[in-house]
Amino acid sequence: MFLLTISATELSRVPGLSAAGANTEALAFTAPADADMLCWGRPRITDAIPVDPMGHPTPALITRAAQLEAGFPVLTLRAGSFLAPAAPHVEMGNEPGQDSRATCAVPKGREIFDLARDFAGQVGRGLTRVVLAESVPGGTTTAYLLLRALGYDRMVSSAGPENPVSLKEQVWHDVEARLKREGRPEEALDVACQVGDPMQLTVAGLVAGFPPEAEITLAGGTQMLAVAALIRHASIQRAVRVATTCYVARDRSAHFSRLAMDIGVRTWAAPLDFSSSPWTGLADYEKGYVKEGVGAGGAVWYATELGVPVERVTARTNALYGELIGATI
Repeated sequence: MFLLTISATELSRVPGLSAAGANTEALAFTAPADADMLCWGRPRITDAIPVDPMGHPTPALITRAAQLEAGFPVLTLRAGSFLAPAAPHVEMGNEPGQDSRATCAVPKGREIFDLARDFAGQVGRGLTRVVLAESVPGGTTTAYLLLRALGYDRMVSSAGPENPVSLKEQVWHDVEARLKREGRPEEALDVACQVGDPMQLTVAGLVAGFPPEAEITLAGGTQMLAVAALIRHASIQRAVRVATTCYVARDRSAHFSRLAMDIGVRTWAAPLDFSSSPWTGLADYEKGYVKEGVGAGGAVWYATELGVPVERVTARTNALYGELIGATI
């Protein structure tokens, strides 16, 4: 089963932090539109195609291509997105994460964790393979904050070729100053409540709740490495894999491999190649745009495990994009 958790954080509204936040009017639609894309191949909550400010399409196209080729089941969980998707979904809490520079980011984080754990215990019976994905505008920043708060001084990736490293570091310094004033919590889950986002606590709860026989893959880049760190520090005794794309793995502005080694988690990078794509929006993935999201790398991993070559996923992604924009190859 492939589970997509959509969420949101007020930090995504900070200018320069999130590619999705470059257009504040479109920000609320980003994650639910990704869920719609995964379900139907196009958004229904809005008429606009989910793209970054430069016009590059959402990686939900890659995830949907992998799902169509491999036929694995998909379920969306809503955990604090600004808006609900039109696609069928399960409500896990509808309060977005707050700005952790000023206040606790996820006041009901413990409740979210417990609900997700119990949900996984109910739906996970008989499952042998689970892939957990995310769509969270501004999520690399909350990942960075969680990693720093847990003791990892490494940089996360970004959705564009220019990683706003200094801005992320400044946000951390502001959050750290608040924690020093108010007191830093000792328990890892409480740390995530203070500085993280609802997706992190949801996915950690899911990992804690799935039956021992279920093989768990976290589908995402440095955002899912942050979740893996949370799982480790919360003493959740589960082995997980983090599956991402080659674009995150080779991002020189981030420390994906070193973070994974520090945390002690296995990784896999989808060997995608859109350099020959007829569509500039997809070909620019090779230049560092978008990189990952909506579990693209994990969806490709899932498809390959089910016998689908990466080249088929790439070809299907090109075809889906052509259909979306009303063009043919």
